[in-house]
Amino acid sequence: MFLWNWILPEVAHAGKLNYWQALGLLVLCRLLFGNFKKGGHEGHNGFRERARSMRAKWETMDDEERVKFKEEYKRRCGGWGHHRNKE
Repeated sequence: MFLWNWILPEVAHAGKLNYWQALGLLVLCRLLFGNFKKGGHEGHNGFRERARSMRAKWETMDDEERVKFKEEYKRRCGGWGHHRNKE
């Protein structure tokens, strides 16, 4: 609440929040972004498990499958860490 009231009224011309509005915003963000798990590190473990799974899958791919995967990734995401060309 204090961070919002300190920054956003100046930067984004947003109104100031009271305690209950800040609490409601917190609940809304947690609903939208899914952070109601107990313990703060379960999300990181889930990411690590997905990364390990993807790494294992990558290691079992042959060269042709890797090229196909890279092309599909580039089509969907714009490449391997490079920004899309602005045309």
